[in-house]
Amino acid sequence: MTTILKRWGAALAVAGVAAIALAATGCGGSSDGQQTASYGAPNPTAPTKSSGAASVGLASSKLGKILVDGQGRSVYLWEADTGTTSTCAGACASAWPTLTTEGQPVARAGVSASKLGTTKRHDGTTEVTYNGHPLYTFSGDSAPGQTAGQGTDAFGAEWYVLSATGNAIETAN
Repeated sequence: MTTILKRWGAALAVAGVAAIALAATGCGGSSDGQQTASYGAPNPTAPTKSSGAASVGLASSKLGKILVDGQGRSVYLWEADTGTTSTCAGACASAWPTLTTEGQPVARAGVSASKLGTTKRHDGTTEVTYNGHPLYTFSGDSAPGQTAGQGTDAFGAEWYVLSATGNAIETAN
C-alpha cells in the first residue's frame, strides 16, 4: 500500500509540474509579460499589433467620438505617462496592452495624421502615440466599441479614452 501511495504521489507531482509548465507557455506571453496578436485575431485582450502599420480611427460611442485601433477597439491614455514615454510594463501592460506598430501608424478618417507618432518601449517594440500620449487598449474590453476601462484608476493613475483632438474624455459628451 505504501508503494502505491508513493507512486501516486510522484505521478501527481509530475502532473502538477507539467500543468504549471503548460499554463506558463500556453499564455502566449513574451518575456516581458506582453502578448502579441495580429489584427483580426480572435483574442481581443492581446496587444494590437500587425505585421505592418497600425491604424487609428474615430468611432461613435456612449462617450462621444473616440479614438479606436484598427479592430475598432477603444484606445486609452494613462495619466501616469509623462510625454511620449510609456511607463506601463509587466502586470500593467498585461491589463492595458500597448498599441504597437511596425512602421508609421496610419490615420483613418477623422484622425489627424500630424498627431500620430511613435515611441520606443523598454522591450524594443514601437508603441503608437497620439497628441503625445502613448496608446493602450484594455483587456476588459472584449469587443469593438466597449469602453470598460474608462475612468479606471489602476496602477497608480486613471485611464481615459481620447477624443479626435487627442485629449482625455473624462465625461460623456
